[in-house]
Amino acid sequence: MENRNIYHRFNCGAHNDWFKFYSRLCAPTARGRRRRRTKSEVTVMAFNGDVSIGVPSELQLLSHKRSMQYLIPDRPWLNLYGIRVQPIAPFGSVSSQPFYDSALIHRSLPDELLFEVFTRMSAYTLGRATCVCRKWKYMIRNPSLWRSACLKTWQICGAETNYKILLSKYDGSWRKMWVYRPRIRTDGLYVSRNTYIHTGIPEFKFTKTVHVVCYYRYLRFYPSGKFLSKISSQKVKEVVKYMHFRSSKNDCVFKGDYVLKDDEIEAALVYPGLRYTLLRMRLRLRGTVVGANNRLDVLNIVTTGVNTNEIKNRDNLLGIMSGWDENESHDPDVPAVSHNRGTTPFVFVPFDEAETSVLNLPVEKMDFFVPG
Repeated sequence: MENRNIYHRFNCGAHNDWFKFYSRLCAPTARGRRRRRTKSEVTVMAFNGDVSIGVPSELQLLSHKRSMQYLIPDRPWLNLYGIRVQPIAPFGSVSSQPFYDSALIHRSLPDELLFEVFTRMSAYTLGRATCVCRKWKYMIRNPSLWRSACLKTWQICGAETNYKILLSKYDGSWRKMWVYRPRIRTDGLYVSRNTYIHTGIPEFKFTKTVHVVCYYRYLRFYPSGKFLSKISSQKVKEVVKYMHFRSSKNDCVFKGDYVLKDDEIEAALVYPGLRYTLLRMRLRLRGTVVGANNRLDVLNIVTTGVNTNEIKNRDNLLGIMSGWDENESHDPDVPAVSHNRGTTPFVFVPFDEAETSVLNLPVEKMDFFVPG
């Protein structure tokens, strides 16, 4: 009865292939007797391709599980990981379609004139211009722009020394040298805000008057190896107006020399008076982020005496100091005095932020200041 049902199923027009397959299964053996093949034999025949038929869903599932371990899906996008592809500039493109730039400045100003504008910018302005758009970013990466900035910043070292440092430490990249090599910023002032408590005159026996005194130390550096110094209670927005070489004597701005060795600054200047006083400073340059160079930590600030004969040549103050101890004084009437106590680190304030800096706030509105 079971065989009749199978014959009836496979005799249908839609299952002719299955009918041929079943006839082969029941083919006579060597002894002339028909034998029903086992399920394993049927499966082997189906997988070996002995019969060209449509495989049922059960066999298809088994075939998929059997060959799954040998299938590796092709994912070509995985080969693109780790490869940096720079976009092709629109000018000089081989595309037949005309390129339309939506920026008005790019359509009205040729690339040659735009690059000429970049050559007249300072390195700090170039860093801000890279954030404008992608085209400016790749144009400003031109090595000639950063080479001129580096040679101007470290002009004291000389061009030959700068080229040696470039090849030995920064892989020949001027931009990398500008970012990672310690440098003194010249587009603003380094300001140290200091406070101390001064005891006043008591009015009554039960009243004691104290005053919070706030004063600032200002430093401005130049690439030529000169710097200006001033100590005043005036705010940053007032002092920034006359921190230059043309300031008068009433402004009490003093000029000195400095040298940068790795990340340490050694500076010196002479205070005029009846007895000359030599101010010696050792500062460490650092930054809150890479390439900022916006902090100066005070290592040592000392005032010492100096002979009149030693400062005849004020252009070589650092040469006069060479070989001195930190607390050495060459004038017995002017002892060495350290000013490290209570001196906070110097914070850099750019010229364009001098009016809005928090250092302009009075003492009652900023009772403490953490330079970071």
